Amino acid sequence: MKLVLFVCVHNSGRSQMAEAFFNSMAEGTAIAGSAGTEPGDGLNPVAMEAMAEVGIDLMGARPKLLTQQMVDRADRVITMGCSVEQSCPALFIPNVEDWGLEDPAGQPLEKVREIRDEIAARVRLLLADV
Repeated sequence: MKLVLFVCVHNSGRSQMAEAFFNSMAEGTAIAGSAGTEPGDGLNPVAMEAMAEVGIDLMGARPKLLTQQMVDRADRVITMGCSVEQSCPALFIPNVEDWGLEDPAGQPLEKVREIRDEIAARVRLLLADV
């Protein structure tokens, strides 16, 4: 089974949303995970709210530290966009695809909804290619 790994700095918003969308939309045909180079203490509550609006519960999700083993096991690695250059995942992972998404941290719900919807659209395209 194909494994896609979504990576961002804190693993508290974008990569968690991407993982949840992918696993929901893939319906068992592939699987996703997510991690961060500097994991946060918890998920972004606004991202959790935005995902709950589309029926996806992130309540049990936790930020995870990116490991080499995760990268090695993945068939595809996708970074979400870098806002913290010194810990940008794309700097550490070869052959990575970067989606260049805005960070939802500190953003109002309306903006996080836009980011959520962009992630959902990209995940749909990715699934057609996996």
